[in-house]
Amino acid sequence: MRIKLLVAGVAGLISVSAANAMDVGTFLAKAAILQDRGVLAVFASEYDELQAEVRTSFASLKQERLAARAAGRRPAYCPPGPATLSTAELIAAMTAVPEARRARTQVRDALRAAFARKYPCGG
Repeated sequence: MRIKLLVAGVAGLISVSAANAMDVGTFLAKAAILQDRGVLAVFASEYDELQAEVRTSFASLKQERLAARAAGRRPAYCPPGPATLSTAELIAAMTAVPEARRARTQVRDALRAAFARKYPCGG
C-alpha cells in the first residue's frame, strides 16, 4: 500500500513539474547567453533559471529512480552513489539531443539519457 502511494505521489510531482519544465532548446539558448557574459554570468537571471532547472530535474529523476526500484521495476540508470554530471557532461547531454527535437525534449529527459549512459544498470 505504501509503495502504491509513493508511486502515485511521485507521478503527481512529475506531472506537475513536467508542465513547467524547460526544453533543451531554451536551456541551450540561455546557456549561450551566460557563456557570452563570461565571469558576470553568475549575476544573470538566466544563471538562476538554469540552476533551478537542473536541481529540479535531478530531484525528479532521483524520485523516478527510487519509485521504479520500490515498484520492482528496473530504473533508467543505476549510480553507485549520488548521480552527478560535470558542467561539460551536462552541456554534452543537451547538445546530444538532435537540433530538430530540442524544442520538444525536456531538460529532464536529456539528463535521464545522460545518466543512463554514465550509470547503466547491469544485467
